[in-house]
Amino acid sequence: MIVVANRIPVAKGYEKAFEERFGRRLRLVESAPGFLRNEILRPIRGDHYVVLVYWETRQAFEAWSQSEAFRQAHADHPPAQMFSGPNVLEIYEVIMGSEVSS
Repeated sequence: MIVVANRIPVAKGYEKAFEERFGRRLRLVESAPGFLRNEILRPIRGDHYVVLVYWETRQAFEAWSQSEAFRQAHADHPPAQMFSGPNVLEIYEVIMGSEVSS
């Protein structure tokens, strides 16, 4: 499993608009082969939101990033002033994990 993490610095005053934009886009990725889950993290301190997308394989993520659905999800560009700097995209391989069982 891999996790694609996108750190996005959102300018003060644009938080609600940013969250609403992501809320409208989430459904496009859910039908992608290999998609597992998506989390949007709101900063408690600072201005960087973190978008985490979990994939079965790196190949599944790369296929999504080349797909028409990806182009549709990213077609409506937000205003530049929504961001206080560039985003940082990172890809991680999950090598360990734990969770509470129900």
